Amino acid sequence: MLNKVFAIFAIMALALVITVPVMAEDTIKIAYIDPLSGAMAGVGDAGYKHFQYNAELLNAAGGVLGGKKFEIVPFDNKVSPQDTLIQLKNAIDQDIRIVAQGNGSSVAGALIEAINKHNERNPDNQLIYLNYAAVTPSFTNEQCSFWHFRFDAHVDMKIAAITNYIKGQKDIKKVYLMNQDYVFGHAVSDASKAMLKEKRPDIKIVGDSFTPLGKVKDFSPYVAKIQASGADTVISGNWGADMSLLVKAAKDAGLKAQFYTFYGNGLGAPKAIGEAGIGILNSVTEWHLDLNQEEKNAEDEKFFLDYQEKYSSRGEVPYYYGRIGTTMQMLAAAIEKAHSTKAKDIAYALEGMEYQTPYGKVTMRAEDHQLIQPLYISTYAKAGQGTVKYDAENTGVGFKTIQRIEAADTAMPTTCKMERPEK
Repeated sequence: MLNKVFAIFAIMALALVITVPVMAEDTIKIAYIDPLSGAMAGVGDAGYKHFQYNAELLNAAGGVLGGKKFEIVPFDNKVSPQDTLIQLKNAIDQDIRIVAQGNGSSVAGALIEAINKHNERNPDNQLIYLNYAAVTPSFTNEQCSFWHFRFDAHVDMKIAAITNYIKGQKDIKKVYLMNQDYVFGHAVSDASKAMLKEKRPDIKIVGDSFTPLGKVKDFSPYVAKIQASGADTVISGNWGADMSLLVKAAKDAGLKAQFYTFYGNGLGAPKAIGEAGIGILNSVTEWHLDLNQEEKNAEDEKFFLDYQEKYSSRGEVPYYYGRIGTTMQMLAAAIEKAHSTKAKDIAYALEGMEYQTPYGKVTMRAEDHQLIQPLYISTYAKAGQGTVKYDAENTGVGFKTIQRIEAADTAMPTTCKMERPEK
C-alpha cells in the first residue's frame, strides 16, 4: 500500500515537472510598475484595471501565437525611482520581460536607463518597455532607446495642440502656469512659454508655480496667487491628486479662469469640480468618453460600456486611457508579426507599425519610437445634451470636442539618434 502511495506521489511530482513549464510558456506576463499605494494610488489602480481589461479581451479572442494568454502582474513603485528599480528586479526575477509604466517621468527615466544597462549585459534575457503616460520629450529625443516605446503624445505635442487652439482665442490675455516640480512639470512650463511667445506674443505669462509631486494637500494658496495675478487662463500638466485638488480649490474659490490641462478630464478631476467646470475646464487627450457619440462608433461605445460594467459599475472611475487599448493591441500585433515573445523581436516588429484605431490610423514612428496619433481638445459640457451622452464620475458632466488634431499635425521633429542591436 505504501509503495502505491509513493508511486502516486511520484507520478504527481513528475506531472508537475512536466506541466508547470508548459503553463509558463503559454502565459505572456507584463510587469505593470506604477503607484498602487500613496497619494497617486488611484491613478495607478485605474491603469492596472485598464491593462487587465484589455488583456482579458485579447485572451477571450484566443490570445496570440495560437493560444498564448496575457497576464498583467502589478508592482507598486509608489512613484519612486528607487522603488521602481527594486520592483524591476523583482519582475526580472519572475522571468517577466515586458514592462509597462506611465506615471512619473522621473520613474520612466530610471526605467529607461536600467533597462538599457540590463539588456546590454544580458543579451539573451532582454526587456522591452511600453510607456503609456510618461511624456517628457527627451525620452524620444536625446534619451531615446531601442527598448522604449511611448504610446502617449509627449509634452511638446500636447502643448502645441493647446497653444494652437489658444492662438485663435483673442480674449485670452494673461496665462498662469501651474505644474509639478520635477522634470515633467518643468517641460510643460518651458514648452508653454516658448510656444505662446511664438504664436501669441501679446499674451503675458503672469505666474509660473511649481509644487512637490503628491505632497500638497491644499491648493488654495496657489489658487489665491492665480486670482491675484489677474490670469484669465491656466495651463497645467498636473495629474492624479495634484490635478483634482487644484481644480477643487479653484471651484471653492470661485476662480473663473479657463483651464487647459493634460489630465483634467478623469481620475478624480471631474468629481472635484463637477458642473463648475462646464465651459471652463479643457483637456488635450487621444480619447474621451463621449467620443464614440461624436463619431458614431458603436463598437467603441460597447468597449467602453463593457469596461464600465466590469470595473466601474457605479461610474466612479470610468474608462480613461484610450491609449492603453492601443498599447495592448499593437503589442499583440507585434508578437504575431514577429512570431516571438522575445523583447528584441517585438521591438523590431513594433518599429514603424501602423495600426487602425476606432478614430484613425496611428503609427509607431521608427526613428524615435513615438506614437503619432490624432489628438482632441475637449471641454466640460452638461451630460445628456447633443453628443454628450455619458457623464464622468457621476457628475452630470461629460466632454465635447472643440478641436480634433489629425495625427500628421501632432507630429514633432525628433533629435533621436537611436542605437539598434543586430537583428
